[in-house]
Amino acid sequence: MARKPNGKLEFVNFNVTYEDGTVTSNRRIPAPLLDSLDGEQAIIAALEAQDAEIAERSGRPRGAIASIARVKSR
Repeated sequence: MARKPNGKLEFVNFNVTYEDGTVTSNRRIPAPLLDSLDGEQAIIAALEAQDAEIAERSGRPRGAIASIARVKSR
């Protein structure tokens, strides 16, 4: 029997490497973004939006994203 949707939003984790060499681990991105037509650009845009919010709260801006790598699920 098929499962009923539970309304929970699934996430996928990514490790992000910035141009200055710093790395952040396990950044959560909503799973539906993976299916979008923009692909990696949509994921990077979501990460940049998260970075902007973090920079606003902390007062320390992040550099540009150099690369992203999906974290393997357990």
